[in-house]
Amino acid sequence: MKKFRKVLDGLTTSSPGGTIGTPSGGSAAGTPTAAPTPKEIDVQETLISENFQLCKTVRHGFPYQPTALAFDPVQKILAIGSRSGGVRILGRPGVDCYCQHESGAAVLQLQFLINEGALVTACADDTLHLWNLRQRRPAVLHSLKFNRERITFCHLPFQSKWLYVGTERGNTHIVNIESFVLSGYVIMWNKAIELSTKTHPGPVVHLSDSPKDEGKLLIGFESGTVVQWDLRAKKADFRIYYDEAIHSVSWHHEGKTFMCSHSDGSLTLWNLRNTTKPFQVTFPHGKIQKDGRKESCKPILKVEYKTSRSSEPFVIFSGGLSYDKAGRRPTLTIMHGKAITVLEMDYPIVEFMVLCETPYINEVQDPYAVVVLLEKDLIVVDLTQSNFPVFENPYPMDVHESPVTCTAYFADCPPDIIPILYSIGAKHKKTGYSQKEWPVSGGSWTLGSHTYPEIIITGHADGSVKFWDASAFTLQMLYKLKTSKVFEKPKPGEGRAAELGEEDPFAVQMVSWCPQSRIFCVVGISAHIILYRFSKYDSNTQIVSLEVRLQCDSEDIITPSENENNPCFSEPGPHSPQPHHQHPASPGSRTPEGAKDSIPCLKVKDRVVRVPPGYQSELVIQLLWVDGEPPPQITSVDINSAYGLLAFGNCNGLAVVDYLQKTVLLCISTLDLYGATDPYQRLTRSPRRNRQSTSEFCMRGLSNFYSDSKKRIRTSYQSLTELTDNQQSTDMDRSKSPTSESRENSFSRSRSSSVSSIDRDTKEAVTTLQFGESYGRKNDVLPGPCLWVGTSLGVVLLIPMSIPIDHEERMEDSVTVGPSGAVQMLKGSVLRFAFLDCSGALIQCPYEVWRDQNAPEDSDRPRRRKLVHFSPSSSQDACGEGHLTVVCSERQAKVFLMPSQSCLFVHNITESSFVLRADVVSVCNSVCLACFCANGHVMMLSLPSLRPLMDVNYLPLTDMRIARTFYFTNGGQALYLSSPTEIQRITYTQEMCDNLQEMLGELFTPIETPEAQNRGFLKGFFGGNPQTFDREELFGEAAAGKASRSLAQHIPGQGGLEGMKVAAGGAVGELARARIALDERGQRLGELEERTALMMTSAETFSKHAHEMMLKCKDKKWYQF
Repeated sequence: MKKFRKVLDGLTTSSPGGTIGTPSGGSAAGTPTAAPTPKEIDVQETLISENFQLCKTVRHGFPYQPTALAFDPVQKILAIGSRSGGVRILGRPGVDCYCQHESGAAVLQLQFLINEGALVTACADDTLHLWNLRQRRPAVLHSLKFNRERITFCHLPFQSKWLYVGTERGNTHIVNIESFVLSGYVIMWNKAIELSTKTHPGPVVHLSDSPKDEGKLLIGFESGTVVQWDLRAKKADFRIYYDEAIHSVSWHHEGKTFMCSHSDGSLTLWNLRNTTKPFQVTFPHGKIQKDGRKESCKPILKVEYKTSRSSEPFVIFSGGLSYDKAGRRPTLTIMHGKAITVLEMDYPIVEFMVLCETPYINEVQDPYAVVVLLEKDLIVVDLTQSNFPVFENPYPMDVHESPVTCTAYFADCPPDIIPILYSIGAKHKKTGYSQKEWPVSGGSWTLGSHTYPEIIITGHADGSVKFWDASAFTLQMLYKLKTSKVFEKPKPGEGRAAELGEEDPFAVQMVSWCPQSRIFCVVGISAHIILYRFSKYDSNTQIVSLEVRLQCDSEDIITPSENENNPCFSEPGPHSPQPHHQHPASPGSRTPEGAKDSIPCLKVKDRVVRVPPGYQSELVIQLLWVDGEPPPQITSVDINSAYGLLAFGNCNGLAVVDYLQKTVLLCISTLDLYGATDPYQRLTRSPRRNRQSTSEFCMRGLSNFYSDSKKRIRTSYQSLTELTDNQQSTDMDRSKSPTSESRENSFSRSRSSSVSSIDRDTKEAVTTLQFGESYGRKNDVLPGPCLWVGTSLGVVLLIPMSIPIDHEERMEDSVTVGPSGAVQMLKGSVLRFAFLDCSGALIQCPYEVWRDQNAPEDSDRPRRRKLVHFSPSSSQDACGEGHLTVVCSERQAKVFLMPSQSCLFVHNITESSFVLRADVVSVCNSVCLACFCANGHVMMLSLPSLRPLMDVNYLPLTDMRIARTFYFTNGGQALYLSSPTEIQRITYTQEMCDNLQEMLGELFTPIETPEAQNRGFLKGFFGGNPQTFDREELFGEAAAGKASRSLAQHIPGQGGLEGMKVAAGGAVGELARARIALDERGQRLGELEERTALMMTSAETFSKHAHEMMLKCKDKKWYQF
């Protein structure tokens, strides 16, 4: 009978008199009062489609999967290429530019046109690209695609317009940088080596000019063959054959000797006077064993041989360690005279480059630093000091120090928050860096006019949280918080975290921050919440811990509660506040508590701890294990400093905590939140049928982005940080079918009637929470504190609260919390709430002004709570009482008028996909609803009319990392984690797109090229000055002819003319434009020449046939035809 009565309650709630989800619909609580009708709500919307445009702004962090490195010694800018085809160009702090090859092919090599404002990239698809850096947004001027050969090495001599390109076949081609056309001059591999050689020398691994004579080109082949080619005579001066494979070659500046690194861990020094055998062979890390043999060593992948005026030469190389030393980290070795310094690196070395004072290879190099590109870091070593300290890196290259698991973005923060966070964080900075200035100091950057305080927060897998200053398109770390310090260190192989196989039990899942009150809340993956307060003073504190038993047993039959006939829950009943040392039992839970299971995943420190200035933990909330099952992850959280309340929910239910009194106010299952207003008829099932772990449903409500194969006790952060390329197709499949088939079908059926039946297997998770001043019931005259609750089934619930106003009463009297039974419904999981007044302005949530609780007492000014409220009725003289509530779900957005709860506007955002992120943001002195969908679309909707303003297909595909880290903020900006190591910032306003050029840094600054040193008469007479060498005379079309058209294809760049217009003015710009015009004219002339040749061939064929016909018919009579 009880079961039948419950079903009738559901039918009664959804009767035509109170239709759910219709404009006139409301809750079963109270009687509708006279409220403004939609016609009376007259909001002047100022936003139009022309206010919006989507474009990328800057990218922060370390380039993901780096492959190449280059440095311009005159402009002092650095370029890093990546496996995904990206190029990052770095200068002084603030000068940070990201470029992307359209093909997405890996960057093999980078070559700066030194002091020319241009960069050549060689990609894995055998294409060369010329980038123009004389504009704030670099663009490709030319591309050259090799069709028959694969590029392995490139070399561009200083102040030369001819680029040497080595290939896998062993040939060397020459490209004109200005026109990006191949020269007819080719050095074929079979001419470079002796005819008697029976084997192929292998791919070209090195190309370089002789410092003594630019007309001599040194070619290194992989097999160990080295050839010096005389470019004028077109023959080899000498050939060297060595038994070990060559990895790199480096010249002495005088051009008389050079050094090679080999695959056996050896370095060979060669003298040009005698090339039959090496002048010196060394194994830097190979020791002589007892039997007299050298121990085998790993290859030396690169060596640089640099001379110095004030000391002995530097020999710097990577690799070469002996094989028997297993587990040793990658090393960079610096040999300076007899001293050998081995620098151990945290990650494998991708590339390194020695920075020298002069760009001329025939002068004393005087190295001052070495840039080391690692797989996950970039370091610069100071060579001018004997202990070789590293420079302090000014770029945010440590975003991924621990994998990023969540992000938050706050624009227009209080102006005092950044300086105070920086002052606290500066006390914990590392020391021991070089005192010299960061050597990569090129470009120019000025603080733009459109700047305001911005902060980015990143949560990490190790439990750390980082605050970043993101103002003016820069990123600088302010403060780092380690949440793991709140807990005892779990012993290896012990504890619940070990039983779950959780490698990172402290991983941060989400954060909630109030910049005004500086209250900070961290949600961890082990179903824990930590509340922090900010203080400028250190303190000794005892961490208070609350343990909450939030359980929803799916085997129990639904029965009416004691308060069934009073859906408003006017009396607290069983949900009254309980002492923090007890475990509040979840309603409906019949499972007896066992001492073995009623424990949290982590153990909080139970002793007094000394905490430094900064964020100090005040309260830790942990969910308990129930019946041998771990607690489901927390899916939503919200905190309000004015109320002193914290609310959180998961797939089992909702809990509200008073963090001022350290008590649990409400701990209730999602089902019991409805009371008698449950919109669903829930089917019961027999106990113990197909029982599943409750934790398997923990994330189902969050966009249902996880497939069935991903149901785990812990939804690992690795899905955010360690996505591989072959997972992208899987992610697309998920975006096409975000929900399980059964849930999708139940949804489509449920929309056709006011009553829907769902299976008891479907857990209803609390997906979003929002505190605010609102009307808890329809008959309320004044707004009051409320908690808005959204669930994974698209249900919106409203919970009014009664909070004492007086400070003393607030600390002593209890807060009354009781669900009102107000219900609204949307399609898909509810994602976001926001409140507008009747004029369309955004209503901010009330907050408490920050006060330092650890500051010394002042008897004249006692510390009291100072609250700031934004009442919905403060500016409602013209519109009457009430406010607007914006609710956005995965598929739909609605605007409700409060307190009547009537629906004013509805917009179906998407039918084929679902919304991953939705935020109500302030932009252009107005507000709008910003949405990011799983199919990659970014949408903007006006408020309150929900009129579409922008719909851009921004991302061609999406993955879990982007889905979980996408974040909109005020001022027209957003961010997401574009790779496990990089943060991409974008703007969606036309104003910021127009001002973007002003905000970005200049990569190129006019600098006079340093003059070559005067070598002196005697040195020039006896040492042989470098001979003058006219490359144009050798490689030009007049002397070398044209290259085969089928060998390489020239592709004009998209940004050619536009780039030149921005890049240069006056005669230089005119010459550049004329050069491009000549290229285009030459291309057209070439096509015309081909057509003319075809016509001539056709004419000759016709003439031949006509002549044959004439001879055949010459002697015939007229009647013989």
